[in-house]
Amino acid sequence: MAQRCEICGKGPRYGNIISHANNVRRRRWNPNLRRVRAIIHGVRKHVRVCTACLRSGLVKKAA
Repeated sequence: MAQRCEICGKGPRYGNIISHANNVRRRRWNPNLRRVRAIIHGVRKHVRVCTACLRSGLVKKAA
């Protein structure tokens, strides 16, 4: 399943880990996603959203 927020589209970021010996290897930072029941267009459904969208109030959680 894709690591992508269904509200804002935030996805993984890519970069390097650099050790003290200056060894470089690739890594990826995934967004902090949560599976919540939300109201989307008046319908309750499960969506995967990032915690930034949850905190900012972009997602109306279903009871």
